[in-house]
Amino acid sequence: MSVCERKLYTMNLTGKALELGRRTLIMGILNITPDSFSDGGRFADYELALAQAFELISAGADILDVGGESTRPGSDPVPLPVELKRVIPVIRAVRESSDIPISIDTNKSEVALQSLAAGADIINDVSSLRFDPAMVRVAAESGAPVIMMHMLGEPRTMQVNPVYESVISEIIAFLEQRMKFAVQNGIERSQIIIDPGIGFGKTVTHNLNIIRDLDRFSCMDRPIMLGASRKRFIGKILGRPEGERELGTAVVNAFGIAAGAHILRVHDVAFHREAVDMAETVRSGYFPES
Repeated sequence: MSVCERKLYTMNLTGKALELGRRTLIMGILNITPDSFSDGGRFADYELALAQAFELISAGADILDVGGESTRPGSDPVPLPVELKRVIPVIRAVRESSDIPISIDTNKSEVALQSLAAGADIINDVSSLRFDPAMVRVAAESGAPVIMMHMLGEPRTMQVNPVYESVISEIIAFLEQRMKFAVQNGIERSQIIIDPGIGFGKTVTHNLNIIRDLDRFSCMDRPIMLGASRKRFIGKILGRPEGERELGTAVVNAFGIAAGAHILRVHDVAFHREAVDMAETVRSGYFPES
């Protein structure tokens, strides 16, 4: 099995830099929601969410991704005050105790704005700046890195018979168009990370094609994030419920590492820290014997 080139990039965060490409980074998922597809309700309480944040950090997360609104298939948006109440106190508390890069998983400009003020560094917008017209301005004025993801439609309807003529070509075209929009509105292209959107308006076969041919996204010359953790397609293939999909996720992530992924978004950081370290060592083809 051959491995693909993984280019080096530097993302400018507030007061620090985030290097991408020397090794695959792990983004730990913190869902402060009652209804996320995998861990909804487990960390909806502030104290539980904060404890989980520090557990993810101690387990070896390189980035912490905080979200207060589920984007599972069929989900509806939550009111702005509710989302703010969920994420801001946790972001502020984590930032007071840790310098880990924090991404805010939101498609609302006001949530992004207040999260950045509270200590977040990165905007992770599953809509690629489509759902809130003010998001592009917040991103441009803050200078924060932006993760732009492909989604067919919106969460409530995205899994209703998704159809593509050429799934990867269409995702690339979509992301190029969204990046062009971002740059035209003041966002530096060098501050954009791309995410093909595993499970967001895709069939099982679409997801498998994206993972198998992930290296094709390198033509966009941007860092690649892969978010396959515990996704439904893994459950369909293996016949496993959400809580028993870590091994399937690890196999998918190993393919991602070989293909040149820069960031892996996962729920169980402790499990995947070992899996990623092993896959990275195989990728390098070297281990010091002495």
